Amino acid sequence: NRFCAASGNRTGFLCDDRVTCVPASHVCNRIQDCRNGEDEQEKLCDDLPSSLPGYLVFHCSNPAYWIYSDQRCDGMNDCGDCSDEMESLAACPPCGSEWWSCTPVLYEYCTCIPKRLCRDSIQHCASWSDEYIC
Repeated sequence: NRFCAASGNRTGFLCDDRVTCVPASHVCNRIQDCRNGEDEQEKLCDDLPSSLPGYLVFHCSNPAYWIYSDQRCDGMNDCGDCSDEMESLAACPPCGSEWWSCTPVLYEYCTCIPKRLCRDSIQHCASWSDEYIC
């Protein structure tokens, strides 16, 4: 079993050295993160996503799309339909302390926006709460 927790408690892939934990989204990206390159082996990467262990893959609500499991609940709309960020399918926790909960107007976000976007004179929330309350 090569499951491990990478930085930020994200899903990772354990290298042969049993110490290095590569974030899921760094597996099969044509860059060797493991010393022996096991994160880029042909048997692992030849038929994505079916050649990957299940714990590295998150299937979006649209069956044509998938993302790496460490991209689930990261605040970004990686699936294109927010199925990787919505609580029912993705089982995401509520917005973290660095996020503001609202209905974003930008396609990039789903249920929260980064607080750094608050009070920047640009509407990011449908209610304008990012400019007046956040």
